[in-house]
Amino acid sequence: MHVPASWVSAGLLSSQVLLLVFCWFNRHLSGVWLLALGLALNFLVIAANRGFMPISPQTASRLYPQDVVQAIPLGSRFGYGKDILLMPADTQLVWLSDRFLPPEGFPYQVAFSLGDVVISAGAFWLTAVQGKPLVLLAEKNRKDIPC
Repeated sequence: MHVPASWVSAGLLSSQVLLLVFCWFNRHLSGVWLLALGLALNFLVIAANRGFMPISPQTASRLYPQDVVQAIPLGSRFGYGKDILLMPADTQLVWLSDRFLPPEGFPYQVAFSLGDVVISAGAFWLTAVQGKPLVLLAEKNRKDIPC
């Protein structure tokens, strides 16, 4: 089933807004502000580029064979995902686009953005910090219980 590009871009932008609202309601939790910053960076670049995350042909050719990338017209969606194939000169906020790749030889190759890095850092911080008080409380309670 082919979903129209306008629906996909609207869904992508809407999901970003909903995630930002979630962050607002949970802003008191450690790390959520960093998570929200990453989401906001991704939202900005997606909104500035017709509702899709831009990826350059150079970056895409590291993920897929050159003939596959060359068969996709510039300005078109890259597969069925969130990406749109754009030259860096035609990309708004190019420094926020999907332009980074893991080193060659990594078992899983995927393009990611600066916003994705910030989201990952925020999610790591959030999960790392949230478990600590419960663990400390559980250890304290175990010491108080006679065996």
